[in-house]
Amino acid sequence: MRVAALYDIHGNLPALEAVLEDIRQVGVDRIVVGGDVLPGPMPRETMARLLELNIPTQFIYGNGDLAMLAQLQAASPGDVKYWGSSSGGPLPEPYGELFRWTAQQVREYQDVLASWPLTTTVEIDGLGKVLFCHATPRNETEIFTRLTPEERLAPVFAGVDASVVVCGHTHMQFDRLVGGLRVVNAGSVGMPFGTTGADWLMLGPGIDLRKTNYDTTAAAEIFRRTEYPMVEEMAVRYILNPPTEQELFAAWASTEV
Repeated sequence: MRVAALYDIHGNLPALEAVLEDIRQVGVDRIVVGGDVLPGPMPRETMARLLELNIPTQFIYGNGDLAMLAQLQAASPGDVKYWGSSSGGPLPEPYGELFRWTAQQVREYQDVLASWPLTTTVEIDGLGKVLFCHATPRNETEIFTRLTPEERLAPVFAGVDASVVVCGHTHMQFDRLVGGLRVVNAGSVGMPFGTTGADWLMLGPGIDLRKTNYDTTAAAEIFRRTEYPMVEEMAVRYILNPPTEQELFAAWASTEV
C-alpha cells in the first residue's frame, strides 16, 4: 500500500494538477486529502477534479472546509457561527467576502463537505497504522510547528493509537517525534509557506516529503481571470512570494498549542 497525502490545496487547481501528474508517474494505491481544499481561487474546479479521481480517495475536513460549510448552512451572513479561526470570532472584511464568494461557488458540494470526518486511519506497508488529521488529532485549528516544545505537544497526542500521525494546517513540511510518536506535516499543495511549488507526502514503505514544481507565474495569471476576492493578496502573492518560515514562527508564537 502506497499512499499520497495532499493537504491545503486551497483551490489551486494548477498546483493540484501538477501533483496528480507526479502521482500518476510514481503510482499510488490511495490518496488522502487532508483538509483545506477550500477556500481558494478555483474552488468548484478543484472540488470537481478531486471527486472524479480514479484512485481510491479519502477526505478529512480542515478549518477552511468547515468555514465554507458554515457559510452554506447559515440562513444569512449574520448567522454564521464558525469562521475557521482558533479565536472563533468572525473575520474582518474583506476576508468575509472571500469566504462568502468561495462558499457560493461550491454550493452543489454542501453535502459532500458535510460528510468528511475529522480524522481517518490507513494501514500502510512499512509504517503500520497511520492517523491523518488536519491540524491535530483533537481538532482542526490548533497550531504547532517543528519548533513547538515536545512537552507542550505531549497532551495533544496522548492516547493516539497509531505509529505515525500526518497533519497539515500550517503549510510547512516537517518530520519530528513527539515522545515515541512520529508526526509528519505534509505541507501545502496550493499555498506552501517558506517555499514555492506544491508540497505533498508519499507514504509506504517509508515517508517521503515531496515537492512538485509547476509554473506559478502561469497559475497567477489564471487566478487573475477569476472573480476571487483579494486575488492579488490571497492567491497570487502567496504562490509567487510566500512568507518565510521565520515570519510565520513569529506570527504564530502566541497562538501555538
